[in-house]
Amino acid sequence: MIEKITSSPHWHNNQTITGIMLNVCLALIPGILCYIWFFGWGILIQCVLAVVFAALLEFVVLKLRQRDPYPFLRDGSAVVTALLFAVSVSPLLPWWASLAGIAFAIILSKHVFGGLGNNLFNPAMAGYIFILLCFPAYMNAWPPATGPGVASVNLGEYLDSIFSISGTAFDAFSGATPLNAMKSQLGLMSTVSEIRTGPLFGHFGGTGWEWINFSFLLGGMYLLFRGIIKWHIPISVLAGVFLISSVFHLYDTDLYASPLFHICSGGTILCAFFIATDPITAATSNKGRLIYGGLIGVLAWVIRTWGAFPDGVGFAVLIANAFVPLIDLLTRPRVFGER
Repeated sequence: MIEKITSSPHWHNNQTITGIMLNVCLALIPGILCYIWFFGWGILIQCVLAVVFAALLEFVVLKLRQRDPYPFLRDGSAVVTALLFAVSVSPLLPWWASLAGIAFAIILSKHVFGGLGNNLFNPAMAGYIFILLCFPAYMNAWPPATGPGVASVNLGEYLDSIFSISGTAFDAFSGATPLNAMKSQLGLMSTVSEIRTGPLFGHFGGTGWEWINFSFLLGGMYLLFRGIIKWHIPISVLAGVFLISSVFHLYDTDLYASPLFHICSGGTILCAFFIATDPITAATSNKGRLIYGGLIGVLAWVIRTWGAFPDGVGFAVLIANAFVPLIDLLTRPRVFGER
């Protein structure tokens, strides 16, 4: 009997970078469509602007690095970064702020570290936090969701707000998010039950945001089914948010919102399935992924509750990214034969 001996690797799952990025883009479609259904066409304009800016900057930077840009443009990583950035920012964000955020994400967070596969921090979240810190007024104001299919801002008003230099249109159309309203009114000594009677709030989270998060959950289930991501990070992120918010909600229901409110509002679901699962900036071992995801969930709730910003997802991801080398070191699997 003759055995055929081959060198490693012996097994391949036939996944390519381009295929993975394409599946992530497909999984984002339900959430983006739901965004449009509740908030109008602004989110689609932001997605188009972000993708165009990301592709142009990726091309220019790769040319400056004297590398062939076309293989890297075809892998789709810049498109995924752009889409994750676009669905995280306000639909009313001016075009120049979007350009600044994408430039920070592509140039400083990605290529300064060496490009795809070498970056320490999630580029989309780095660009998001940069804009949040530099232009907080634009990031914390959103159009109110008046009902399914009935956007409070029409296409013309979005175009005026996004491409207006003066910013007067932005001031006319903007409002607070449910997370922002909850945080500010708790600071004014209102109770959670009193706050939730307002028109911004639905059954579990904010009006419209419940369905948007559910749509992103469907996209996340698709990624799990296709084997693009593993369950460890999404489950641990949601568990981290749920457990710590449950403890404090049981301690004082008038001061701390329910776990379902925190999961169904803001970017919790988007973070759990699309942002925290970035294979480059996340932990590598299964135990490490559980620690990494749980850390993000707990930090997101802590920043939402006691921090200066209403949604702490972006900060939580970047802080957890910084801890990934330590997490990988402490959770390194035992080498075969090692005592």
